[in-house]
Amino acid sequence: MCFAGLQFLALLGGAAIFLWFADDLPLAQSALWVGTLTAAMWATDALMQGRIGMLEALMVEAAALAIATSAAGLVELRHVFKPLTILIAMLFVAKSARFTGARGNFFTFLLAALACSLAGDVFLMFPGHFMAGLVSFMVAHLFYIVLFRQGVGWFPSRPALMATLAVGVLVYAALWASLPPALRGPLGAYMVVIALMVAQALGRVTVLRDKASLWVAMGACFFMLSDTLLATNRFAIALPMAQTLVLSTYYTAQILMERHARPPA
Repeated sequence: MCFAGLQFLALLGGAAIFLWFADDLPLAQSALWVGTLTAAMWATDALMQGRIGMLEALMVEAAALAIATSAAGLVELRHVFKPLTILIAMLFVAKSARFTGARGNFFTFLLAALACSLAGDVFLMFPGHFMAGLVSFMVAHLFYIVLFRQGVGWFPSRPALMATLAVGVLVYAALWASLPPALRGPLGAYMVVIALMVAQALGRVTVLRDKASLWVAMGACFFMLSDTLLATNRFAIALPMAQTLVLSTYYTAQILMERHARPPA
């Protein structure tokens, strides 16, 4: 309750700061910060009602601040909150593994996927490191694939596999003409890997048939959507509110997968 009280005070302080500067902010930025405060209010309320824990509340708030600072061009703060969100997710996973007493490699693979995602986030924050970020996220998806096959086998749903590969091919074909020649091969390989990750998550639902695996599969789909938006904005068409769209879908994906991923019974 002490932590929840501190959260509430921080929320009041954030609201006061926003109201102080609101008259000078453009409408788009005002909407962005209102969204951030709304996310923090939801996290604080859920925490006080016991629906989420401390680390989950911090993860939601860090993600909201990462989105807001990126969209607002606050580079120094973005460099803090982007990696901080995934670091909190790693702490949450480590705590969950210890609390459940889970054995085996399930949470090890999950932590490895998050560590690679963290590396990808850091690389993509700095110009000239796109390829390193791409490789980092590709390895993260490979860990997710291995993670999601635990207890269900490889790609148990052939329709899901065909559908996700078809979506990947369509996205890649749409981007082909605008891609730099040097990136066509790596991006093609990346699209295959993320399509396989989503297919494995969707196939897992058909075997386990529980809400947790469904939430995880939804997170995987959001991950593919986020990467599609990122590639479209970077190589084809400048999307409105690109940072907000890319990061909101990305953090939705990570939070859903980390919160609901659990070893099969």
